[in-house]
Amino acid sequence: MTKKQLIIEHFADTEDVLFADGFDEAIIGFDPNAWKVVYSRNECIRILMKQDDMPEEEAVDYLEYNTFNAYVGDRTPVWVEDFNWDL
Repeated sequence: MTKKQLIIEHFADTEDVLFADGFDEAIIGFDPNAWKVVYSRNECIRILMKQDDMPEEEAVDYLEYNTFNAYVGDRTPVWVEDFNWDL
């Protein structure tokens, strides 16, 4: 079962949950207090780089403008820096 399916199973029966299209693999959790899906910013960048064959800088710019800073209502997902950095 995927994380998206688990969130739907455990939470979506009482209130709608908002998901970001194309980024299911980047889901890292759910905040039941804010009723928001939590995504890894780093994984979203990797997904876009692979899916659209984008260089990292272009993927970051695109996501910053179109996704990470977009407000789509009270259920807007949370985009977190998960510190999966190459140190």
